[in-house]
Amino acid sequence: MKNCCGKTLFLLFLFQGKPCSYPVIKHGRLYYSYRGYFPARVHQQFVYSCDHHFVPPSQRSWDHLTCTAEGWSPEEPCLRQCIFNYLENGHTPHREEKYLQGETVRVRCYEGYSLQNDQNTMTCTESGWSPPPRCIRVKTCSKSNIRIENGFLSESTFTYPLNKQTEYKCKPGYVTADGKTSGLITCLKNGWSAQPVCIKSCDRPVFEKARVKSDGTWFRLNDRLDYECVDGYENRDGRTTGSIVCGQDGWSDKAACYERECSIPEMDPYLNAYPRKETYKVGDVLKFSCSQGRIMVGADSVQCYHFGWSPKLPTCKVKKVKSCALPPELPNGKRKEIHKEEYAHNEVVEYACNPKFLMKGSHKIQCVDGEWTALPVCIEEERTCGNIPDLDHGDVKPSVPPYHHGDSVEFSCREAFTMIGPRFITCISGEWTQPPQCIATDQLRKCKGSILFPPEGRPAHKIEYDHNTNRSYQCRGKSERKHSICINGEWDPKVDCKEAKIQLCPPPPQVPNACDMTTTVNYQDGEKISILCKENYLIQDAEEIVCKGGRWQSIPRCIEKIGCSQPPQLDHGTINSSSSAEERREIHEQRLYAHGTKLSYTCEEGFEISENNVIICHMGKWSSPPQCVGLPCGLPPYIQNGVISHKKDSYQYGEEVTYDCDEGFGTDGPASIRCLGGEWSRPQDCISTNCVNLPTFEDAVLTDREKDFYRSGEKVAFKCLSYYQLDGSNTIQCIKSKWIGRPACRDSQGKCGPPPPIDNGYITSLLKSVYPTGSIVEYRCQAYYELRGNRNVVCRNGEWSQLPKCLEACTVSEETMRKHHIQLRWKHDKKIYSKTEDTIEFMCRYGYRELTPKHTFRATCREGKVVYPRCG
Repeated sequence: MKNCCGKTLFLLFLFQGKPCSYPVIKHGRLYYSYRGYFPARVHQQFVYSCDHHFVPPSQRSWDHLTCTAEGWSPEEPCLRQCIFNYLENGHTPHREEKYLQGETVRVRCYEGYSLQNDQNTMTCTESGWSPPPRCIRVKTCSKSNIRIENGFLSESTFTYPLNKQTEYKCKPGYVTADGKTSGLITCLKNGWSAQPVCIKSCDRPVFEKARVKSDGTWFRLNDRLDYECVDGYENRDGRTTGSIVCGQDGWSDKAACYERECSIPEMDPYLNAYPRKETYKVGDVLKFSCSQGRIMVGADSVQCYHFGWSPKLPTCKVKKVKSCALPPELPNGKRKEIHKEEYAHNEVVEYACNPKFLMKGSHKIQCVDGEWTALPVCIEEERTCGNIPDLDHGDVKPSVPPYHHGDSVEFSCREAFTMIGPRFITCISGEWTQPPQCIATDQLRKCKGSILFPPEGRPAHKIEYDHNTNRSYQCRGKSERKHSICINGEWDPKVDCKEAKIQLCPPPPQVPNACDMTTTVNYQDGEKISILCKENYLIQDAEEIVCKGGRWQSIPRCIEKIGCSQPPQLDHGTINSSSSAEERREIHEQRLYAHGTKLSYTCEEGFEISENNVIICHMGKWSSPPQCVGLPCGLPPYIQNGVISHKKDSYQYGEEVTYDCDEGFGTDGPASIRCLGGEWSRPQDCISTNCVNLPTFEDAVLTDREKDFYRSGEKVAFKCLSYYQLDGSNTIQCIKSKWIGRPACRDSQGKCGPPPPIDNGYITSLLKSVYPTGSIVEYRCQAYYELRGNRNVVCRNGEWSQLPKCLEACTVSEETMRKHHIQLRWKHDKKIYSKTEDTIEFMCRYGYRELTPKHTFRATCREGKVVYPRCG
């Protein structure tokens, strides 16, 4: 029989699962002893009830504890029930509300008050409300706690509550740190957010014949402002640049420049200069000749510029001058002249650059006493021309873009139209030259005759000539004949016997900090020369100088390139970088990017770049950065038993919509959702707020007849059975489809059931089913947990006294430290576990910098959790 019985028990275990031992219900007890039924078989049920302030998950006064293959169900038979019916120094709810363990409620404190630790929500925990329903007075800030030198608080209020902002103003002549006349400060928990500062300032001065090297509108005390004089002017010190300093009494000097003059230069004794004057103004030209049959070597004229005379003055030689060998080859260019073996003194050679290349410097070089003057430079022109301009009544011969510098395209006019102007247009530095016109042939204007034409039997002014007519004429006293063509009503060239006075400009100047362009060649009116600055310099104003009226005009400046400091930060965006960590660290330490540096941005997921994502450093300033704009959202998601309050086709980033639930339905959380980067936050369902299935209680009975359903907020009263006594509320309430509460009926004998278990702890003595009043049990914690509270718990009037807690230790995670680029500060510190309130010190790994505030690197273990700092 014994063997047979053992076999039967094995089969029962195999098919029914592992039996359940006698349950220890934290904050509750089995309704009857049931001692003879254990171990219990799977699916077997037992009635249990919870202690005062605790209810089963069903929120009935009692429920069933079921043995399953995984153990007892529910795992937590008794949950804390918290009542919210009063808020000290805050807005109390209109009716009593009950919440189950884990549920949270938002509260509103009176102005100047807050829950503990500045919280605005309470959570129902095993020990009750956390934090307690008590609003405590928060710190205020006083006007007497702040003193603003050279400024004052503009409001009359003396005390300010937490988070209150107030405005302060600066006295005339003073500004805030960001250059404004007023600023804002905020009352924070530790006092005012910042000490207001009003600093001495100077407004932007008025410049006379000078330009400033800064675009600021105000300047701090001791700020230095650099300026430079316009062409032909200098300051009192005889310089073209100067500085003024902002002081307590304003600017240190007047930023004024005065007309500059060139004095008579030192010359070769055999060199004659004219016109002779005591001083020469900027723009004056001085011409030279040699006396006593000597030969001039160098430029025959110079011009007075803001930087002095240029080019160098010539000399007079008594001996024969030398000729020159073959002129040098020009990279990316070629000579226009026929090659010769020898070139005489003063002979000129002209160059042209290859297609796609732009010439910088003089396109002519000259043989000067056996030496050639400086070659020009052909640089690649990156700018291309856009679409070919349209020609009314004309067509362009087929061509293939892109169009580079020097490329030409040809036009033709349609039948019955005549072309006026050049047939070809050329791409020059990204711009097309002027296109021709197609004029209807029968609308071409005629040209009037001239008295200079040979007589034809009629008065000259009455004779008209058709378009494209070629006429020749001879001026009095001249043997050669001149020719002119009628072009749509105008003679080209103009019919005239006046001698045009050809004005020549001196050889072009050598601009300071520009590449060598020394030449002795004179230029005719209208000719231009393009200037090229040295490598670390940037051209300012015009790129070309122009020969006009015998003088060079539009003289540019070559200014030194200035780097930029750190680029602007972008909300929801980061700067792309292909450089190594070492290079990034060097740049960060130097805090300077070279002129011309380009940086690009990338937006976070859910955001898109608003415009070109590249910024460029130009003379110490970054171009305007783009913006990372949150992606819009489409229609909000549909929910049952609810509708959107205001419906649209599209919603911008950050926009909210609110759901309205049907009558008898409500949301179990926020009723609004937000558009976040192209996606909606998750909506709450509209659930029924009515309650059905009124719970039953073993120790209490209903005082009225039961209904089919109860509306949210409705209360139901019970009365205790004869052998139980009331110890608190005798009602339960319908809150959002859930019954909250249970009748507080307790055993009148005052005995306690088994002491409740605690997380991560145990009771040192054997458990009993019943404990008389005054019984004491002892609790201890498992390894690496710390006991908080009284380890001895006492049974009084049917309830156990406050239970202790076992606080979890903190475990330092190697993986998290790697992700955050941190390590323990002290190498000898090898602790894996730390108790609550222990301090753990961190530091950045080599090559990384702190991303979180300094105090975060000294973290405190709080109930098993530690907040790690970050480095990057």
